[in-house]
Amino acid sequence: MDADALRLLLSKEGLALLDRAEAGLGGAADVVREVARLRAEGHDPLLVATVLSQARLRRRGRAKFGEFAQGMLFTEAGLEQATRLRVAAHHAGRMRSAGIVSVADLGCGIGADALAFATLGLEVTAVERDEATAAIAAFNLAPWHATVVHGDALETATDAEALWFDPARRDGASRLRDPADWSPSLDRVFERAAAQPAGVKLAPGIDRTLLPPDAEHQWVTDGLETVEAVVWTGALARPAAPRSALVLGNGAAEELVGAPTHPEPGELGEWLFEPAGSVIRAELIGTLAERLGARSVSEGIAYLTGDALVETPLAQAFRVREVLPLDERRIAQRLRQLGIGELEIKKRGADVDPAALRKRLKLKGDERATLVATRVGGRHRAILADRA
Repeated sequence: MDADALRLLLSKEGLALLDRAEAGLGGAADVVREVARLRAEGHDPLLVATVLSQARLRRRGRAKFGEFAQGMLFTEAGLEQATRLRVAAHHAGRMRSAGIVSVADLGCGIGADALAFATLGLEVTAVERDEATAAIAAFNLAPWHATVVHGDALETATDAEALWFDPARRDGASRLRDPADWSPSLDRVFERAAAQPAGVKLAPGIDRTLLPPDAEHQWVTDGLETVEAVVWTGALARPAAPRSALVLGNGAAEELVGAPTHPEPGELGEWLFEPAGSVIRAELIGTLAERLGARSVSEGIAYLTGDALVETPLAQAFRVREVLPLDERRIAQRLRQLGIGELEIKKRGADVDPAALRKRLKLKGDERATLVATRVGGRHRAILADRA
């Protein structure tokens, strides 16, 4: 968002129009109607475009921020990169549990994590180098005890007890194997984080070899999506938790802590378990297998199997119906016999395109099931199962 558009949006007229537009905005036809109505009232065309864009972003923002979104402003990139409120609340809880009173959010974006810190009563200094984004963060944090500074994340001095970093991926960076793929560079961020308690939020696919060894490495799954890896340092790191996997759900959270372990393979049992992405990323599959009384379906495959159902947010469970050869014609024949017309397809360790396979199977019937293409005992198999 450029400065002129932001200036218009932050005016009394702009914020009032935003509330009106959001209330009346629905599908594409509503957008056209709102543009015509606001233009007919004589409002600046740039203001109209900015208000309608912001109204759409607010609606999308509800998925991350719930009702908080109604009182927030966003940028397209800022909303995309912002931490979900439920996850940010976990970050804030970790700070408060460690006795932290003040925190500097260095590279705060639109202020998602800073908002969570402030709502728990921490004294917050939020630093953002992009001027327009800093202004939006200031708007979002205005109701709370927080100070927003327009400046460079690593050059801005702060006397906060703890630091929070959310370095952005540089344009074109996709493999996440080079510290320079982030802005600021991970080398500089980790150097700063080693000097005082800090949390560094990273993409969950981060190359583990880049992470500092003398810190806690935590992966977080929110619902069914693995959303981040966090490096905790100093007093924010738990000495007995070199790696951890956290799964957040509706009103519940469960964590697995330990060192990287991998389970021994064994025979397929009555139940199949798919570990949460955070468990897989943290390489805690062996620890989870011990908790479930389970074993691996095959060497190097993350699916677990057991003889009894153990319900846990750390894994999805499926009851095994039968095992078929990973042969498309035989699978299609069996599905027709069973009248399965709705099929969820999962894969791990098998060269299968679920969307293309589902189309070729020409499903028909009223039953539903899950098909897991994987390796069982080293051989490619299709496991037909039902969700627990």
